[in-house]
Amino acid sequence: MADTISLVVSYRGAQHRLALPSDSTLRDLHNMLEELTSVPPDMQKLLYRNSPKGGSISDLTLQEAHLKDGAKIQMVGSTLEELGGLQAKEAEERKRDGILRERALKAPVKVRSTATASISDHQYRFHELVPLSHLPNPESALVVLRRLQNDKAIQHVMRLHKFSVGVLTELDPRTVDSGLQGLNVNAGAEIKLRLRTDSYDGFLAYSRVRRVLCHELAHNLVGAHDEKFRELNSQLNREVAEFERAAAEGTRHLYTGDVYEPDMLETVALTSHVLGGSSGSLQSDSVEERRRRTLEAVLNRLKKEEEELENNCGTAGPSDPVA
Repeated sequence: MADTISLVVSYRGAQHRLALPSDSTLRDLHNMLEELTSVPPDMQKLLYRNSPKGGSISDLTLQEAHLKDGAKIQMVGSTLEELGGLQAKEAEERKRDGILRERALKAPVKVRSTATASISDHQYRFHELVPLSHLPNPESALVVLRRLQNDKAIQHVMRLHKFSVGVLTELDPRTVDSGLQGLNVNAGAEIKLRLRTDSYDGFLAYSRVRRVLCHELAHNLVGAHDEKFRELNSQLNREVAEFERAAAEGTRHLYTGDVYEPDMLETVALTSHVLGGSSGSLQSDSVEERRRRTLEAVLNRLKKEEEELENNCGTAGPSDPVA
């Protein structure tokens, strides 16, 4: 008769004490935890000392999986109800993007193409997205990372400057200095961004995370925070803002052959009145002048924010990695 193994599984502040035969499999354990937590087996991640890499469900026995009597396990994962909420959020974003695309296609603007897309363009992207599986709701972090990966303005500047990033991942707020916002490892081999609040109870504003990403992308070419870096970083911010201004005017086929649309918030900003001016004085300005002034205001704001980001960046080097 098989011995019994006692386990303590912690999940979102609750502890579950289990007793299973030693010849039970990890699959048996996952199924039992589903009954207790409503988290499906394939959504569960079990963290414990010497746990198998990958954490996938398998037919290993508890003993083969290095689980000993009295072992303590930390479980992370989302229920189907929570996952449904994430899917609903993504569906809403897709609906919003569809509305923007439809409006852009109806805009009376002549579409132009400056070049033909090539296969090599596909290398200028984030090749892998890696949320931190030991933090709560890694699925939500993946949604943010995927949004950055699919951001049309970011895709534009990456192709324009031939930026390639091996891994885009997140920083654990509790394992780094409180002010650290981003880190570029080995000139783009890996970029880490702070996505979450310090208490893990929410995510930072997307617009701020994207500005940090632009800062870290600049470190693909320049390591130190010197004048060359500041010029490049300002150029990236300017290109993102100019790209979204052009997108707000209607569809544009850039040299990649892709069609781009603006982010909703940026669309509102770039098509609204200039802050601080009266509506009467703006009526006499041309559309192009209002857009130029709005873009100038955006760039001035970005410049001030970049000074703050520079002080909270973990990437710095004595010299440029690329001439």
